[in-house]
Amino acid sequence: MTSARPADFTGRVALVTGAAGGIGLAHARLLARLGAAVVVNDIGGDPLGEHPDGSRAEEVAARLREQGGAAVADTSDVRTFGGAAAAVQRAVDSFGRIDILINNAGTLHTEPVDDVTEADLLTDLQVHAVGTVATMHAAFPHMRAQRWGRIVNTLSESGLRSDLASGIAYATAKSAVWGATMSAAHAGRDAGITVNALSPGARTRMSQAFLDEAGPAAGPAARLDLSPDRVAAVAAGLCTETAHDITGRVVHTAGGHVREFVLSRVADTELVDRLRAFADDIAVEAFR
Repeated sequence: MTSARPADFTGRVALVTGAAGGIGLAHARLLARLGAAVVVNDIGGDPLGEHPDGSRAEEVAARLREQGGAAVADTSDVRTFGGAAAAVQRAVDSFGRIDILINNAGTLHTEPVDDVTEADLLTDLQVHAVGTVATMHAAFPHMRAQRWGRIVNTLSESGLRSDLASGIAYATAKSAVWGATMSAAHAGRDAGITVNALSPGARTRMSQAFLDEAGPAAGPAARLDLSPDRVAAVAAGLCTETAHDITGRVVHTAGGHVREFVLSRVADTELVDRLRAFADDIAVEAFR
């Protein structure tokens, strides 16, 4: 992903969901600064997905245009296939194509398993899981036709690790994005489309309370520069020409550090030996 010169996205068109604030705003600003035309998609809701305000997307798009970029606002609700298709069509109608899709829109419910409601779970699943699949579904035909596309989905360590306290609705929805990313990466592999997932660590209105509550317990992480701009730089790297061979990968980045999450299947561990012994004993007992 390194290059002798800065990334240049001139002529590329990017759709960023949840782009009116936080990490999404950082994505939109950086892509515009690097030459991409940007569709700023956001319904303007709060972290629970409520109280939408469509003016927020237009305010961001206007600022990008004032800074010399090409940008339009879009308030389509990507939680539905119809809304996702409208957002992608906004890119095509405004700029003639879609090259980059960054799925960043999100909601956050923090209730544990014994307190979560059906509404909480469905809301997070709709935004994170359905929204990710729906936008990819709409963008894929355009990218396949031009044989070029870069998709970055947003994961969270909350859906990848058991030692992080997080709401079960949010963790469930985010872990579903892993599967969606792997499936889409396979589908795009022979069509010039890369699909990766990014697990970001940044201080935003969604993470503020968690980071403040963790305080000193966060250890070295509390001293990192958790600017969303650092996350955006890694996402942009996944969207460059030279990243054509990076697909189906899950990257975590925070404070300038970059790591990769890898799901592995291991045949020789203490757990495997114990489960094999349990299964053998049960089978002997069951089939006597």
